[in-house]
Amino acid sequence: MTYLGKIGELSLKGSNIKEFEKLLLKNVRSSLKNHKCTVSLKGGRLYIECEEDESFFVEKSLRTLIGITGWAKTRTCGKSIEEIKQAIKEEAVLCAQKGARTFKINAKRADKSFPFNSYEIACEGAELAYNEKILDVDVHNPDVIISVEVREKVFIYSNAEKACRGLPVGSSGKGLLLLSGGLDSPVAGYRMMRRGMKVECVYFHSYPYTSEEAQKKVETLAKKLSEFGLYTYLNIIPFTDVQMKIKEKAPEDWTTLMLRVCMMKVTNMLVPKVGADCIITGESLGQVASQTIQNMKVTEHFAEYPLLRPLCAMDKEEKTVETVFDYLRWRGDLTFAQDAFNEVDNLILCIITYLNFRRFDALRSRDPNDAVTLGEIVSRMTPEDEQQGLSPNDYIPLMQAAADSVRFGSVRMFGYETVRDE
Repeated sequence: MTYLGKIGELSLKGSNIKEFEKLLLKNVRSSLKNHKCTVSLKGGRLYIECEEDESFFVEKSLRTLIGITGWAKTRTCGKSIEEIKQAIKEEAVLCAQKGARTFKINAKRADKSFPFNSYEIACEGAELAYNEKILDVDVHNPDVIISVEVREKVFIYSNAEKACRGLPVGSSGKGLLLLSGGLDSPVAGYRMMRRGMKVECVYFHSYPYTSEEAQKKVETLAKKLSEFGLYTYLNIIPFTDVQMKIKEKAPEDWTTLMLRVCMMKVTNMLVPKVGADCIITGESLGQVASQTIQNMKVTEHFAEYPLLRPLCAMDKEEKTVETVFDYLRWRGDLTFAQDAFNEVDNLILCIITYLNFRRFDALRSRDPNDAVTLGEIVSRMTPEDEQQGLSPNDYIPLMQAAADSVRFGSVRMFGYETVRDE
């Protein structure tokens, strides 16, 4: 069994590209060290060979691998047009079984010695699947795209998935993340990982002002971050005495700012101990009263190392979409039984309710027995089904990501109606 990963930003590197490629290979092999897999990288493609019983672990690794733009489980064949036709036909049969009715071929001829060019491969390759009426051809809006790559052998796939993108973790130093139980700080850490930075975490726990459940939530977030960063250590700092002393001595209006200053000073002490090069926070300018430019200036004054705020310039609309995508990447594999319904889940359901489902008669039934899953609906949506002026964002890809997740894919929908206040 062969998996193919696409290299993105790495391909733009110059004389040091080999160092980035070696690090990417090292990261992949590290994540699969307990499994029998062969990993290689050649011509802008990452290849993983494994047995069928290892596929689950390979796919889990690829979904959290930073440094590739996408990946796919492929079928391979010899470099003859007849073998390509047959392999495309077999792939089309699988697509038809999943509900596809139309297709197109995307061909890439990396091996220029192959006698057919990319256009000819696409035209010739579709012959059997089309003539045998397995799928109809639609080059403008197909249900499925079957990709063909002619390299040292031919790779054919239709199930390509997007990946995390970015640079391999470890290529840009190490940062210490101030992690809280909210969503912004882990997203900030994840975004720095995508720039190649290793991330270690610090959490300030002030029991009973913060509950034991809050600490467990932070531990869960750190564990999830470690799936993307290969390893992530969480340092828990007891901070109750400090918080009580601030509350006793500082004016009430200064309490939050003083607490942040103390956290920064403790973080300064921890940075050299963990071998970090900088400090990372999830602050966003103007988001809350404590994150005004004046208050951020004060906390930065006490930082003895570079202070990185990757979410600082994101407005509410940008953070909504990008943060939800990030949330689905690292929490989408948990059911509601494993991780309780929270405010981000609520936001996703709110976005769903504002999509235009008027074309889908199946949703109008008020009988729960007629309910259809989010995955069944999203697979048939087009740009016409957007929020129609309610938002400038393209929410269809976001809903597709939700539908593909364990958490939301089986959510059942019924009783749809449109009501507008004039």
